[in-house]
Amino acid sequence: MTQGYPTDVDTIVSEAGYGANPYIETERPIVVVTGPGPGSGKLATCLSQLYHEHKRGTHARFAKFETFPIWNLPLKHEVNVAYEAATTELRDVNLIDHFHLEAYGEAAVNYNRDLEAFPLLRRIIERITGEPSFYKSPTDMGVNRAGFGITDDAACRAAAAQEIIRRYYSYACEYALGLVDKETVQRAELIMKSLGLSVTDRPVVSQAHAAAAAAPAQGKGADGIYCGAALQLADGRMVTGKNSPQLHAASSLILNAVKVLAGIPEARHLLPPTITNSLTHFKKHVLKGNMMSLDLEETLIALSISATMDPVTARAVEKLTELNGCNVHLTHLPTSGDAAGLRKLGLTVTSDPEFASKYLYAG
Repeated sequence: MTQGYPTDVDTIVSEAGYGANPYIETERPIVVVTGPGPGSGKLATCLSQLYHEHKRGTHARFAKFETFPIWNLPLKHEVNVAYEAATTELRDVNLIDHFHLEAYGEAAVNYNRDLEAFPLLRRIIERITGEPSFYKSPTDMGVNRAGFGITDDAACRAAAAQEIIRRYYSYACEYALGLVDKETVQRAELIMKSLGLSVTDRPVVSQAHAAAAAAPAQGKGADGIYCGAALQLADGRMVTGKNSPQLHAASSLILNAVKVLAGIPEARHLLPPTITNSLTHFKKHVLKGNMMSLDLEETLIALSISATMDPVTARAVEKLTELNGCNVHLTHLPTSGDAAGLRKLGLTVTSDPEFASKYLYAG
């Protein structure tokens, strides 16, 4: 921590402040400073190095590469609003950069933390260099040409709207798990509704709930809880799944999806009873588990074993790679085995913030 930071500029820009930090020897004219996230010290490292370089007579400068918000898109463009949704827990808010507007007469979008910090940052730069700041606004500091790379604005808006809905679900689930506070979920919901969006604008959501509603006619899980899942294939077709005493809803969903892709009749079993019965027996009587039905990771392993004995199942296994990038929704929080399987298949998953089992600590 630099002495005097962030208010005592005289101490910060002195041998007791930045001068107390070691000078970083470099070999190239451009150096990239990276960090794990916000508040990790990237800017502080740049400013400290700037101090040392100017003490040595080198007129160095720095710039920030930040993709979002995109400065030359409208304030309420879905892509910029998606940035707010993605940083809800940080309470980031997109604003018009009034420093940029005053300096250039041009509206630019930035976010609250950069705007709040800029007056102090400008003073530090001027104290280091002994000259007027080479930046007139926070937007000046950014290296961002992303807005110029958009060739289909409607597609970007639609994708951003889906991201906003996904972020709402993500925070709602994290709240259910005790990882974020209620205000974060409420803010994510407010951001979603500010664009007139609702969860039903994610097509797989209503399909998953319909599957869960149909589950009682087909049987239910060991806990007596009905769960549904839905997946949208790359060609737009919808596939659903539901839980049963043998399979989790996610497991049923993936089996149904590869059947559709491989043109296999719905009634055709990909996992023979000998395999599923052996696995459930092992989970119950050897591992002494509470949940007998197979999660997705277990199902994929069983599927690969079955494929060695059945060419039809082998054909279905080959179709698993075609699920990469598809959207999925579950009416419940996935278990660790379901989450791992969905992630490894490359699926984009949302879920309701509901637990699928009364056994909250079951593997």
